[in-house]
Formats: sequence, C-alpha cells, structure tokens
Amino acid sequence: MIVDPHHTDTAIARRALPLLDLTDLGNACSDQAIETLCGKARASRVAAICVWPQHIHRCADLLAGSPVRIATVINFPAGGTDIERAVDDTAEALDDGAHEIDLVMPYRTFLAGDAGIAAGMIEAVREITGRAILKVILESGAMPDTGSVTEASRLAIAAGADFLKTSTGKSTVSATPEAAAAMLAAIRDSGRTVGFKVSGGLRTVADAALYLAIADRIMGPGWVEPTTFRIGASSLHDALTASLGGQA
Repeated sequence: MIVDPHHTDTAIARRALPLLDLTDLGNACSDQAIETLCGKARASRVAAICVWPQHIHRCADLLAGSPVRIATVINFPAGGTDIERAVDDTAEALDDGAHEIDLVMPYRTFLAGDAGIAAGMIEAVREITGRAILKVILESGAMPDTGSVTEASRLAIAAGADFLKTSTGKSTVSATPEAAAAMLAAIRDSGRTVGFKVSGGLRTVADAALYLAIADRIMGPGWVEPTTFRIGASSLHDALTASLGGQA
C-alpha cells in the first residue's frame, strides 16, 4: 500500500499546529495554568492563545517578544443581549493587550427571530476593534439546521466579522462537520476575506484532519493558513506534538 505523505499523522500535525488557538477557558484557570499555556504556545509557535479577559495582562508579559497572538472572549459563553457591556468589555480587553476578540453572537435572540440585536452587537464591537481581529462565535450546535447556520454566517459577515467561529465549547453540541461546511460555504459565497475557526471537541489528529479536508474541499488548496483558518482547542496540542515526536 502506498501512503500519501501529505495525509500521514505527522504531516497533518505539522500543518495543524501553526493554526492552533491554544485555549484555556476553564472555570478554575489559575496563574500556573496560564504560565504553562504560554510556555507551550511559545515553544510550539501556535497562532494564538485564547484566555479569559482577566488573564490578558499576564499573557502579554509571558509572551512579550513572541509572535503568538492573544485572543479573549466577550459575551461568553451565554451570548447575551447587552451591547453596551460587550463594547465596554472589548475596549478593556484591547487596552489590556488583546489582539483578537472572540465574540459570542446573541444567538438565542437570533433564533427567536430578532436578527437586529445580533447584527447590532457585532457592528458595535467591530467599530471599536480597529485593527484587532473580530471572530464571531455562532454557537452552531444550538442551531436547528444548516439553513440557520448559513443565515447566521451571512449576518455575521455582513456585520463585519473577520472570522466565523463555530462554538464556545460550553454547549452540549460543539463543532460539527455539517456546520463547518455551511459556514465555509457562506464565506466562499460572500466574496469577502473572512476566516474560519473550528472549536469545541477537537482532540485528535484525525479531528484536525477532518476539518482541514473540509476547508480544502470548499475553499480550495492553499486557502488554509493562520490568517484564514484556526483551530480552537486545549487537549489537541498534546496530540499534535506527540505525532511530531514531542517536537513542535
């Protein structure tokens, strides 16, 4: 049997690791956990880390001089409707040193038929982010069908999202291949430069390979890179580095 070298675990791991948003959004995240996270991020040269807003300052110190970016979460995980608070929290996070904002869209009100609040929040946060990256979390696992995922994707893109992100990782259903395909198709059809982040439940090299293959199929070879595709995960990092023999 001939093995395609582009589809071995090692090749997939080498491709996926620089796309990783190494994440710790645990309720008991400690200072020691943040130090460990930033140490892994520096060593592996992942795209970014994603942490609670209160840890941004510490991460900025630990990652000084590193190309690893700092992402944080806003309106997370509930996806509430308080636009003013989302704007204020975003402004504080940017002042503290965040480079990327992962904003939970008010998905419940969107599903209830009120798209205006969702669009208004994204637009308001977009207005103050400046050159920072805005990733909009759709919480796709809460959507009843792929049609709703497509509609939410189009709304977020029109409102100014730089990335569409599948999930908070806190819901019963996180990322699915079907939702990922719908979101990527919406990005492709929009004609805009918008990235995609898959998050929630990815733990193995095979998981990474699945979503990379979906992106390659829909967006075409060569589209996937850290500026357009991210993988939000915590435990996946260890699986990827293990496939590389422990070397980033």
